[in-house]
Amino acid sequence: MPVAEVVLCVANAVYGTSYAATRLTLDHVPPAALVWLRLLVGSAVLVPMVWLGGRPRRLSLADHSRVFWMGLLGFGAAFAFAHWGIERSTATNAALLITVEPLTMILLSPLVLGERLSRREGVGAALALLGATLVVVNGIPGVTRELVPHWRGDALLVLSGAAYAAYSLIGRDVLARHPAMLVTAWSIVWALLAMLPLAAWEWAQGRRPELATVGVVGVLYLGLVITALGYLVWNWALERVPAPRVAIFVNLQPLVGALLGALWLGEPLTVFTAVGGTLILGGLWLTVNSRPSR
Repeated sequence: MPVAEVVLCVANAVYGTSYAATRLTLDHVPPAALVWLRLLVGSAVLVPMVWLGGRPRRLSLADHSRVFWMGLLGFGAAFAFAHWGIERSTATNAALLITVEPLTMILLSPLVLGERLSRREGVGAALALLGATLVVVNGIPGVTRELVPHWRGDALLVLSGAAYAAYSLIGRDVLARHPAMLVTAWSIVWALLAMLPLAAWEWAQGRRPELATVGVVGVLYLGLVITALGYLVWNWALERVPAPRVAIFVNLQPLVGALLGALWLGEPLTVFTAVGGTLILGGLWLTVNSRPSR
């Protein structure tokens, strides 16, 4: 199993913790403020690392434009939609946004990047997506559970998943020419600037962060581990693995998110969680044991 794919497995397991962590943090920090604080912490880590690594390579105007949209969509819009969605839904349902991300990447990669899955990878992707859907939906909608109990929140989470996918689809081309550290740092800086008006508007509405231990720890965890380190690792892997193949590994997140939702927040685990988790692991096994498509 290539190193990049081992990293993807570990990274997506860590990303899966972000749903429960975000749900707990939102009790003390409003959504837009949490977006901006995560970006502030992440940029405070990544920007100095770029400069300490030597004189950074210059980006062309076209690449700066792509990186701007990576930041606006993949950091700003994705975080904002995710926070608003989690606030209106549940931590376990928040994993719905991740099932949208790999599906979007797999469907659009042939058109945007010319990258396709092999037949074996396609079967693995289908199993992983089916498993992720079972974990997130926790049953059969309209049969074993309510059809759309949190439809407003879930709709926002779907938009967040699409925004995350846009980040990877736009970034694949840029990362072929520039180091992951540089691209990640610039995209997070653009997002930090773009999200400032939204955070200021929320502040003016009287929604302000509380200086509680849970809120501070949550902001630091989401900013350092999930935002700064998480996106850096993601971009490093995206340099080395085709986008639709990368997308399959994302399906680990709903499984981890559901387990932590049960352990931290008391959300129920059911037989669908077990079956979905088995399908996810089976799909990943097929993927990592198949030859990557060209």
